[in-house]
Amino acid sequence: MVMAQSLFIHLKKQNPNIKIDVLAPEWSVALIARMPQVSTAISLAVKHGVLDLKIRYKTAVRLRQNNYQQAIITPRSIKAALLPFFAKIPQRTGYRGEHRYGLLNDIRPLNKKLLTQTVQRYVFLGNTDAENNTIPVIDYPKLEVKASKIKDLLHHLKLNLNKPIIALLPGAEYGPAKQWPVEYFKELATKVTALGFQVWVMGSEKDKTTASQIIDSTSDTHFNLCGKTALVDVVDLLSLVQYAVSNDSGLMHVACATNVTVIALYGSSSPSYTPPLHQDAIVMYKNLECSPCFKRQCQFKHLNCLKHITVAEVLEKIKQSY
Repeated sequence: MVMAQSLFIHLKKQNPNIKIDVLAPEWSVALIARMPQVSTAISLAVKHGVLDLKIRYKTAVRLRQNNYQQAIITPRSIKAALLPFFAKIPQRTGYRGEHRYGLLNDIRPLNKKLLTQTVQRYVFLGNTDAENNTIPVIDYPKLEVKASKIKDLLHHLKLNLNKPIIALLPGAEYGPAKQWPVEYFKELATKVTALGFQVWVMGSEKDKTTASQIIDSTSDTHFNLCGKTALVDVVDLLSLVQYAVSNDSGLMHVACATNVTVIALYGSSSPSYTPPLHQDAIVMYKNLECSPCFKRQCQFKHLNCLKHITVAEVLEKIKQSY
């Protein structure tokens, strides 16, 4: 979702008066509200991968009164194209995807050799000239930080700013093949503490157990924040940290959009396809023969693509840039 902000920026640059509403999953609505280019974030109460035609149709009928001129559909599934069609939006732009003829009437060519990055493919759909086949200029996402909320957040979570902060983001929703080993995160937490940093481990409720294995529960500078914050709270908290060490995950893109220096760890995925969108981001990627495989589990059972990224290498990157 964060990468889509580059599309919104592109649309506003072409037409500053354009009104952009975004239809998105419930979990992302508060995050979209931190994107100044968006007028309204509309929640679609359908779980990922679920068709639920009834809800899609009801939502579409409700949206007809907004008289939208165009819908840009970034996903390539048939499901994603149904609602704009039901809403009778006159121009429905997207890639052909799953044979969506009829559902879309402004089908753009997807040149994967030209548009190698996901964010480029999003922004390309925003070109007003459908014949424009040049690689679009990418403006990096930048989420708004609510400074007024930070004091209450720090108080509620019993955090302080007495020492510089390194955030560790150990989760990856896609699967273990994108996760740097927990023991590596734990060793890194110990070593950056010795350098004078405090450690905030961030993630969802699902990451809570992993985080408990990373932090030293006896340390007054290690904090397990997983499951204790809303996603928008993480935006505000990340704006306070000096570094974020992250797997290739949604939170990695959130961190980049809060202007923190991100050290991004890539294994089964490719930094050429979903790079960290920040000018100061540091990419750690071994480019092994078996990588990227884009699989959820390591098919060879060794996870060398991530295990070969050592704690010492990550620590050296921090020392060099601090």
